[in-house]
Amino acid sequence: MSRRRRADKREHTPDPRYNSPLVSQLINVIMLDGKKSIAQTIVYSAFEKVSENVGKGDPVDLLLGALENIRPKLEVKSRRVGGTTYQVPLEISFDRQQSLAFRWLVNAARSRRGSMNENLASELTDAYNNTGSVVKKKDDTHRMAQANRAFAHLRW
Repeated sequence: MSRRRRADKREHTPDPRYNSPLVSQLINVIMLDGKKSIAQTIVYSAFEKVSENVGKGDPVDLLLGALENIRPKLEVKSRRVGGTTYQVPLEISFDRQQSLAFRWLVNAARSRRGSMNENLASELTDAYNNTGSVVKKKDDTHRMAQANRAFAHLRW
């Protein structure tokens, strides 16, 4: 971690098909080894499958609904005080909420068996319907923060 200054936030360029920076961010999270065209193919085919399954017209709105259901509001961070480590609950900034939600979504899709576009489509529909492993992960994170709220006074 650099001690000089905070890194500047860079805006995501919108993707070519849906003209949305959110879709572009999802493509960048899925991308491995700089293969952006493969990541775009995966995301666009997953969006086609999701719009067929759910019946909602715009996949970007569906992505927004899914993100709303899986975005965590609280997390715990370890804080060492006097030789003891406490799990301190903290509120998360919107950018970190977004990045955690995307990361959890992609990791859950990768952990399933089958092709990545089908896995991503099923994870998106599960997140949109407020079910699935990503929503469970968010609930576990919130439950952990609630259980440790006695240590909230140790925030820094």
